[in-house]
Amino acid sequence: MQSFRTEIENPVVEKDIIDLANKIDMFHNGKLDEEKFRSLRLARGVYGQRQEGVQMIRIKLPYGKVSSEQLRTISNVSEEYSKGRLHITTRQDIQIHYVDLDRTPELWAELEKSDITLREACGNTVRNVTASETAGIDVDEPFDVSPYAHALFQYFLRNPISQELGRKFKVSFSSSDADTGLSYMHDLGFIAKIENGERGFKVMLGGGLGSQPRHAELLYDFLPTDKIIPLMEGVVRVFDRYGERKSRAKARLKFLMKDLGLDGFKALLEEEQTAVPIKSFPIDAEAYPKPQIAEVAIPNVVIEDQKAFDAWKATNIIPQKQEGYVAIGIKVLLGDFYLKEARALADLVEKYAADEIRLSLRQNIVVPFVKEELIPFFYTELKKLGFTEAGYNRAIDITACPGTDTCNLGIASSTGIAEELERIMKEEYPDYINNPDVVIKISGCMNACGQHNMANIGFQGMSVRTKSKLVAPALQVLLGGGNMGNGEGRFADKVVKIPSKRGPEALRLILNDFDANGNGLSFPAYYAEKEQMYFYDFLKDLTDVENLTPDDFIDWGNSEEYIQAIGVGECAGVVIDLIATLLFESEEKIQTAATTFNEGKWAASIYHSYSSMVNTAKAILTSENQKTNTHAGIIKDFDEKFVANGRIALDKGFEEFILQINKNEPTEVFAKNYLNDTKVFLGKVQEFRNAELAKAN
Repeated sequence: MQSFRTEIENPVVEKDIIDLANKIDMFHNGKLDEEKFRSLRLARGVYGQRQEGVQMIRIKLPYGKVSSEQLRTISNVSEEYSKGRLHITTRQDIQIHYVDLDRTPELWAELEKSDITLREACGNTVRNVTASETAGIDVDEPFDVSPYAHALFQYFLRNPISQELGRKFKVSFSSSDADTGLSYMHDLGFIAKIENGERGFKVMLGGGLGSQPRHAELLYDFLPTDKIIPLMEGVVRVFDRYGERKSRAKARLKFLMKDLGLDGFKALLEEEQTAVPIKSFPIDAEAYPKPQIAEVAIPNVVIEDQKAFDAWKATNIIPQKQEGYVAIGIKVLLGDFYLKEARALADLVEKYAADEIRLSLRQNIVVPFVKEELIPFFYTELKKLGFTEAGYNRAIDITACPGTDTCNLGIASSTGIAEELERIMKEEYPDYINNPDVVIKISGCMNACGQHNMANIGFQGMSVRTKSKLVAPALQVLLGGGNMGNGEGRFADKVVKIPSKRGPEALRLILNDFDANGNGLSFPAYYAEKEQMYFYDFLKDLTDVENLTPDDFIDWGNSEEYIQAIGVGECAGVVIDLIATLLFESEEKIQTAATTFNEGKWAASIYHSYSSMVNTAKAILTSENQKTNTHAGIIKDFDEKFVANGRIALDKGFEEFILQINKNEPTEVFAKNYLNDTKVFLGKVQEFRNAELAKAN
């Protein structure tokens, strides 16, 4: 791998990038275990894809806000290192694909010049903080949530408490009771509220999608804004200590909530309060950058097709609370757009709007602060880019993950069927272009990156096997999910599983029935009235797999016969380490604890020391084939297997020894003593380990 020089002024960022380059070199030279390397690169936004030898890069864009300069930088990076396609995700990130692993450090360095990070875009970390794409302009919002989302992003980026969680942690902010941030399906969801003139949030805890969706529980009806970061620190600390680590399928916060119950979780949260370094974290919303709106003359334009213009205006113009301005919604098919469009859009919003765009949870683009007089001009300019398709956030606006195109976990095509369903909607159901009450989402597997199980109509990629053991691509049809607002939502029911090529016919049957019998109800209300078996009865004929044709064995968007090929999931893979590697990591953590102590970061130093001790205990338990599923379990079992019987001598029980962390405030004195305790503990364990190895030899 060629060496490179960074030009990053921030030494923390520069160290991160150089460290990634060094770790890549170690991996190539056989000095770093593949599973360990996977964990490290994921936390830097570098994600293996379905095709061998190339990587997907996830670019972390907090609450989907992107400036013109940043969009140009992302375009330049995509042109240089990828293939020129930008993919908007359902978490307001941008992904680029087919990147050479060896070039990822220099790619990252280029992005950081425009203040764009890859850090913690993937892996067992706090993922991108999402928010309503209309935050700051929403006519119904009590206040702009953007400053609070940004402060939370900044606080947890590189925060030691969230670097090695058992699983990913997702946070959202909703600008109003419409809950367009979807709080009910997040680990932590915040909905903007004002109570007695004070800003705050309704707080939802412990939601999630995946194969076992769980509705978040109400934690607070109202929490003042200065308490949201201390609260989340406590929640993350509890999740880090008690969350599952071995079984990836049970490692999300929602499973810990299920086991503990809300009251049990609150009790553990209370135990952590002494250790949380800040009790109040005021966020200065007034210091948040104000939009810089371009002052330009209104160009004269001629609208050639008034009917098309009016149809676009009816669905793609978003009212804005600032008088005289609107936002424009750009419908982006499958969330994919390319360099020409991206660069032209960057120029357009810089010269004629507020120099920013917002990426949406439905994989679209919002351009805020467009003067009403400029609407015809924007239409003509966006039309040149193919960005004036009507139906923004309407029924024909289908969400889909990349599926088998690039993802290791994809079982069946999601993008191919999405394109076909959109074509059918436009040609056969044109009235749905104006219908905001039907939401269709598609995922290529059960992990729900396309959010299929919270859609009104959802499809999940699967496979079916015939009696003769032939395998064909399939779709599970889910119905009745939806966002009810103010933290309430409903997850869709699994109705039938059908061969993929019958997906269009399933959609026709569902929409025809709804058109005939809906009587003005929204689709979720209609489904609730009719219930699951009503829909099963008229869809069940599509489930027969004994009458398949050759075409049924070719997935959407493909020309070759379907082969089920599922790779290893990387989204937050569990790492299996050698004992020596674990002990080496413990030494590294001690070094980091010492560095942060010398920088005066007492709380960070304490957490690095804690992580080192847990890691050390995990190493020695692993050497004796003991379970190491949770931090709490590691602490308990180490006491039982090594301390209680005198095999390793400590002045006190290990639990009492290590959990000084939540019994003491994070002062300089405690940080220093705790670091010394950590060094002593590692020394004793290494001495024990060496003695055991000597006996074995």
